[in-house]
Amino acid sequence: MTTHGSQHPGGGEPEQNLDYRIAHLQDRLASGDLGELGVRLEARGQTVLLTGTVPSAPCRDEIVRTVQEELAGVPVHTDLVVTETSSPDHAEELA
Repeated sequence: MTTHGSQHPGGGEPEQNLDYRIAHLQDRLASGDLGELGVRLEARGQTVLLTGTVPSAPCRDEIVRTVQEELAGVPVHTDLVVTETSSPDHAEELA
């Protein structure tokens, strides 16, 4: 019986597993309704950093919920900027 590399029963190294989960999640986010957004996920040790810019608070909440579901059990630090632009409630006066 031979073994290959440093694989362990149960799926391999924890960091490799986290990298795989992050890559899978990136694909999921890119192929969904929010695919046009510049949201990034990066492994930082055993935690994940979620960064990017989103158009609204509900969009941010949906992304955070998706990430937490997909990466259950992994600490996620979120740094998403909301660029929500609402319509002006009055006309701008130009001099």
